[in-house]
Amino acid sequence: RKPLVSTRIRKIDGSFAWIGHRFLRSGFFISLSHSELLLYFFLVLVADRQGLSYYHYDKICSLLCLCLDDYIVARDQLIDKDLIAFDGTIFQILSLPQSPVTVPAKLLKDRNDMKTSDPATIGQILRKRFNRDHES
Repeated sequence: RKPLVSTRIRKIDGSFAWIGHRFLRSGFFISLSHSELLLYFFLVLVADRQGLSYYHYDKICSLLCLCLDDYIVARDQLIDKDLIAFDGTIFQILSLPQSPVTVPAKLLKDRNDMKTSDPATIGQILRKRFNRDHES
């Protein structure tokens, strides 16, 4: 097949960023939430050839328009799903595991867990919505 626009064929210039097709084909893409995808793609985009990224959380949150809580949840989920490593300062995009890692949902033990640990509860959804309305 011929390219549609032969003068605009992609190539790696200067920096280095790529995502293998297996990310989509093997189910990694559909296994991630919106925030996880956003953070993962950002880290891939800014990583060097070894997959390392030195961006600080405040810059990441600002660039991706993520609140700190959403960033932390997405970061921790990507670590649990064996897609990234993080030492507190440096991120590393890891080679893909054999298959997507499924992380079991944490069981809610009491009312306090529901308020702080479960982003899908009605209370959390309303708090997020209410806080956003007041920020505007």
